[in-house]
Amino acid sequence: MTEDTELPPRESMEYDVVVVGAGPAGLAAAIRLKQIAPDLSVVVIEKGSEPGAHILSGAVIDPIGLDRLLPEWRTREDSPLKTQVHEDHFLLLTEKGGLRIPNMLMPRLMNNHGNFIGSLGNVVRFLASEAENLGVEIYPGFAGAEVLYGDKGEVFGVATGDMGVGRDGKPKDSFTRGMELKGKYTIFAEGARGSLTKQLLAKYDLCANSEPQKFGIGFKELWRIPKEKHKEGLVQHSFGWPLAADAGGGSFLYHLDEDLVSIGFVVHLNYSNPTLSPFDEFQRFKTHPRIAPTLEGGERLSYGARALTEGGWQSVPNLVMPGGALVGCAAGFMNVPRIKGSHNAMLSGILCAEHVAAAIGEGRAHDEIGAYDAAWRASDIGRDLKPVRNVKPLWSKYGTYVGAPLFGLDMWTNELFGFSLFGTLKHGKADYETLKPLSEVTPIAYPKRASKLVFDKLSSVFVSNTNHEEDQPVHLKLADPAIPIERNLPIYGEPARLYCPAGVYEVVYADEETRRDPRFVINAQNCVHCKTCDIKDPAQNITWVPPEGGGGPNYPNM
Repeated sequence: MTEDTELPPRESMEYDVVVVGAGPAGLAAAIRLKQIAPDLSVVVIEKGSEPGAHILSGAVIDPIGLDRLLPEWRTREDSPLKTQVHEDHFLLLTEKGGLRIPNMLMPRLMNNHGNFIGSLGNVVRFLASEAENLGVEIYPGFAGAEVLYGDKGEVFGVATGDMGVGRDGKPKDSFTRGMELKGKYTIFAEGARGSLTKQLLAKYDLCANSEPQKFGIGFKELWRIPKEKHKEGLVQHSFGWPLAADAGGGSFLYHLDEDLVSIGFVVHLNYSNPTLSPFDEFQRFKTHPRIAPTLEGGERLSYGARALTEGGWQSVPNLVMPGGALVGCAAGFMNVPRIKGSHNAMLSGILCAEHVAAAIGEGRAHDEIGAYDAAWRASDIGRDLKPVRNVKPLWSKYGTYVGAPLFGLDMWTNELFGFSLFGTLKHGKADYETLKPLSEVTPIAYPKRASKLVFDKLSSVFVSNTNHEEDQPVHLKLADPAIPIERNLPIYGEPARLYCPAGVYEVVYADEETRRDPRFVINAQNCVHCKTCDIKDPAQNITWVPPEGGGGPNYPNM
């Protein structure tokens, strides 16, 4: 809103607990709160049009979180997970072939037998239904736009964003003021690089004693393939080609039920070559001779992209501040080598809820739930993350072909003997600090491929069902509008046009031949809410803020 616009006051609603984000962590927290104390008033707000609309994951799901939260879930008719893992393959890919790594060489924690393949979005819809049955109020289409603070700097709740604001920042005829949702405690479950979480980390200096958080960008497509190619229960992971040895990442290919497969690719965002395009790496991965035959003759149904938190054990910040707590990927609980985080997200929601409920039972409010922060490392979350704490640092420092054997050895020593030869390694630089200037790299060429498996960004955004109200303020904010052209373009070639998976950022020239008068263009309506720009921009000049509630992708089964 423009500064000279006089706004009516917000209406306010009081609850015991406010939860920001209806993902696995936020809903697990809400459910557990009502299980412990049914009389507690609990509200969950969700920026997507419905719970699950913005959820993107592979997903092979470790059921430990569901088992703990809802022990009877497997026997229920509405159970969201039906397909168990029956085969587990791990491949090292070269450009024209690949090597399957024997399962016996993989640490036991990498074994997927006993896990389930499915849609995390559908798991979230299942959890939302359960939460509502317990009396939790869920408000989809309402983004958390502002943290509310008390006189002593304690978190008092959040305010949802105003609706019906024009691109000029002025109210339209449809203008509706946001709501203030106040609680004794507020649980932030926004996922990776949440906009409010980012503010809280800075305000309370929550990262003072942790390593910089690390991130990846994950892509996923859902395909229906010919029945004769489908192998229900098959899980396949790979690393290596098409990424260069100094760029970390990997892939997944999961066979669900109903002739569906989910295929995805993760690129670690600490890559150094500014000409790398994660989207194009994913597209050419699908043409590999060990991958393409599965998809040929099939139909792509959906596409999405999302940032992942990858820092792990040593990057988890202080989880609490006066009146608030972080859970799930907002806290950074993903296990990188397992490519799994939803189980830890749910476990953190449960753990946080138990400590919040205890505090409220003692008559407390708006203070720090220090016991929650002290408990996670000795919990199942810590036991999952500690043995793999050096995977990301070793991969980053030594590259794929040296780093992978080293972190494999490290996982084995942790598993067999309970210690690491390396101790606990540091991550070093934040991801936005790792890009090299164009003058120091060999540009990566992405030739067009004559393949029905390869798509462009705009057609991909179309099948993500992304939609934003066009006449609204641009939700991708530039601290200095001059930086993209004056700094990022000459030094790095303006990498935003490449790391964005949705064609949001462009450099447009008045004359394409002479490349005269470049202009930086933001196509905010394409945004799939991945947050990569907020993470990777080398000048940290881009800030992602929530658009009008309900905007963004609408993933049906992702």
